[in-house]
Amino acid sequence: MQRSTVHLVRHGEVHNPEGVLYGRLPEFHLSELGRRMADQMAGYFEQRREDGANIVLLVASPLTRAQETAQPVSEALGLPITTDERIIEAENRFEGMSRIKSRLRQPRYWPLLVNPFLPSWGEPYSQQVSRVLEGVQSARRAALALAGPGVGSAGGEAPPEAILVSHQLPIWVTRLAAEHRRLWHDPRQRECTLTSVTSLDFDGEAIRRVRYSEPCADLLPGAANVPGA
Repeated sequence: MQRSTVHLVRHGEVHNPEGVLYGRLPEFHLSELGRRMADQMAGYFEQRREDGANIVLLVASPLTRAQETAQPVSEALGLPITTDERIIEAENRFEGMSRIKSRLRQPRYWPLLVNPFLPSWGEPYSQQVSRVLEGVQSARRAALALAGPGVGSAGGEAPPEAILVSHQLPIWVTRLAAEHRRLWHDPRQRECTLTSVTSLDFDGEAIRRVRYSEPCADLLPGAANVPGA
């Protein structure tokens, strides 16, 4: 049974002085700190390759912040960026708004909060998991094909790895599903910081292990991080 790994990477810090929940809005670019994060994360994967990792595929969400985060990785590893709509940010009815906490106190928005388990204000968690896992499995199969026959088998070459640059909420609920945990959660408790790496290790089509790392932990203090964005 062939082994492989798919790394789900969250984008870097976005330039967002108004604190907008930007969701799927276009043209939200990385900040100066976000670009430093992207460069440092690229160095992390470059070091992995030097240590023997067989990284063969790079995929990104179509949103600007994900594409800009993927660019230094592309340059460091010599891999083209493939775009996949399935790993895009979650839909959110509060998209484009700022000062979200104050808006939640306004009665006109209360109907959106009726079911936090779905959630009622955006794309269902289960739907996010379904589409992201489709993208993950597609990347896994593509990585195996690029690596060639027998790669990832017991005693063979290092298992192929794919990098998918995505967004906090889709990554987090996919991890919850992979670990057989409930999907509804407190957004403040997500373990998915900017440019963090959530790694899914596969035996064939089955996830055998989930790993998590923060290559840019030293850059996180003071970074802007709008909940739900």
